[in-house]
Amino acid sequence: MRAFIFPGQGSQAVGMGKALADASPVAREVFGEVDEALGQHLFRLMIDGPADELTLTQNAQPAIMANAIATLRVLEREGNVRLADTADFVAGHSLGEYSALCAAQAFDLSTTAHLLKLRGLAMQAAVPVGEGAMAALLGADLDKAHAIAAAAVEAVAADTGQTLVCTVANDNDPSQVVLSGHRAPVERAVALAKDMGAKRGVLLPVSAPFHCPLMQPAADAMAAALTDAHVAAPLVPVYANVHAAPIAAPDAIRTALVDQVTGMVRWRESVLAMVEAGVTQFVEFGGKVLSPMVKRIAPDAEAISVVTMDDVEALLAKI
Repeated sequence: MRAFIFPGQGSQAVGMGKALADASPVAREVFGEVDEALGQHLFRLMIDGPADELTLTQNAQPAIMANAIATLRVLEREGNVRLADTADFVAGHSLGEYSALCAAQAFDLSTTAHLLKLRGLAMQAAVPVGEGAMAALLGADLDKAHAIAAAAVEAVAADTGQTLVCTVANDNDPSQVVLSGHRAPVERAVALAKDMGAKRGVLLPVSAPFHCPLMQPAADAMAAALTDAHVAAPLVPVYANVHAAPIAAPDAIRTALVDQVTGMVRWRESVLAMVEAGVTQFVEFGGKVLSPMVKRIAPDAEAISVVTMDDVEALLAKI
């Protein structure tokens, strides 16, 4: 069995999609459709930068999606491949869940681009710049990460009398868990990490504290947007981040996407659940971020990254 998987924020880079667009009119069509839907020259920004503008959440999210879907469409159209015949499940990391839903035709491309633009803007606006932070705990499993987060909140409360937020945002793989919340306890968690058994803690260069309760205003914005958005039943089930389980009903998809804004990305559990369901091959479209995580979670699984035309052709030889 095979799962198609789609990367999240952090996989963007200036130049993304250029080689694919140069090689394939199918890819150019996808980038043009996203530009038209958003009314901006997003693909030009993807190719030329500047990097700081591409990294803005409202640009990075639709750009990463466009690159992933362009790669998939090249496989489908030029390789004469149907997703429903080739993949048993789809899944994506954070914003990648929208890419997965687009791939499985639960959303059309224009709707996906609009939703991700709104999601990026709403997430950025939810917490004033500087008030929140995120940190990766390396060499820490989920239980250890929860303990470090709780200790950081207690330490800051003891110092200041304030009970602030620091929670697990991403359970990525057995050796990497990400925390999110108010800056003070997240920074304290980094300081506590090594003494509490993690290899180390590292503050992440992000502009907002994603996937924590501070994102509630963004969740409310997405709830309103998704109420009005057309959601079809996906061609194959999607493993939802917040459930680490497959969903297919449109209303369940809407609810999961809203809950995902403040909830933990259960990527490690999602991969394990797909393996338990029989998946032996994971194919990542448009990035090389999730494939190494898959190998750390499920060493016996095959993990393939598809970014270039050569990658597309290599995958076609396997399916």
